[in-house]
Amino acid sequence: MSEDGRPDPATAAFVAHRNLLFTVAYELLGSATDAEDVLQETWLRWADVDLGTVRDQRAYLVRITTRQALNRLRTLGRRKESYVGPWLPEPLLTTPDVAEDVELADSLSMAMLLVLETLAPTERAVFVLREVFGLGHDEIADAVGKSAAAVRQIAHRARAHVAARRPRDVVSPAETRAALDAFRRAVETGDLQGLLDILAPDVVVLTDGGGVKQALPRPVVGAEKVSRLLTLGLSRAGAGLSAEPVQVNGWPALLLRRRGELDAVVAMRVEGGLVTGLYSVRNPEKLAHLERETEVSR
Repeated sequence: MSEDGRPDPATAAFVAHRNLLFTVAYELLGSATDAEDVLQETWLRWADVDLGTVRDQRAYLVRITTRQALNRLRTLGRRKESYVGPWLPEPLLTTPDVAEDVELADSLSMAMLLVLETLAPTERAVFVLREVFGLGHDEIADAVGKSAAAVRQIAHRARAHVAARRPRDVVSPAETRAALDAFRRAVETGDLQGLLDILAPDVVVLTDGGGVKQALPRPVVGAEKVSRLLTLGLSRAGAGLSAEPVQVNGWPALLLRRRGELDAVVAMRVEGGLVTGLYSVRNPEKLAHLERETEVSR
C-alpha cells in the first residue's frame, strides 16, 4: 500500500486480473479450492517481479498462473487415481451475467469440464488458453514451455479431441432450465413422468460422494436404469428433500437440501431437448463454493 492509501502497482494489477486468473486456474483444474491455492502461489511469485521488465501484465500473470496450475494438475491427477467413486468437478455458484457470455459459460459447464479431463495437462492448458481466453500461440508457448510451432500442433489435436466429445447441439439455458424444472417437480412431488419423458436413451448419471456421502460407485447408463434409480432415490428421500433453482458454472442447476441442510448440487447436460447427462455432487468438501457467488471472467 502506498503512502496515499492506494494499492501499490503490483497489488493493483493482481487485483484487476484476479477473476481472470481464478477462471484460468479453475478451467485447468476443475477445482475451486486448488484454483484458490494457485492464485496464492501466483501472487507470491508476482510480488517478486520487477514490473519495469513486464510489457504485458495480463499475459505475464496468466503465464505464472498457468505454470502453477500445470504443476498442481499433475498432482491432482495422482489424487484422482485414488478417489472413491466417480470424480466430478467442484461446482461454482456463478453470477447471472456469466450466462450472457455463451463461450465462457459453455467452457465452465460440468459437461465441458469432464471433456477437458480427457486431455493431457499440456493439451488442456493449450486448449483453454487458445479457445476460451483467446491467447496467441506465442503467449501460450511461453506459458506451457513449448515452441509456438508445437503449440499450434497441440492446439489442433486438442481441438479435434474436444470436438469429438463435446455436445454437438447448441443448447440454450432455457432448454436446460426446462429439464431441471421437470427434475425439480419429480423431487418435490414424486411424479417422475415429466422427467422420464426427457431422458435420452443413453443418458448417463454420475454422482460424486468422495467416499464421504453415499453415491453411485460407477456411472449408470440408459433411460430405464436411470428411471429406476431416480424412482428409488426419491422414494427414500421422503418429504425432507427440497430443490432450489440456481446458476452453477454458468448454467441452470439445482441445490438439493435435506431438512434445510445442503445435500447436493445437480447439473445436467441437454442435447436435442433430451437429458444426456445428469451430474450430482454430494462430497461436502466440494460444496463450499455454493454458499456464495464466485465471480469468473475472461
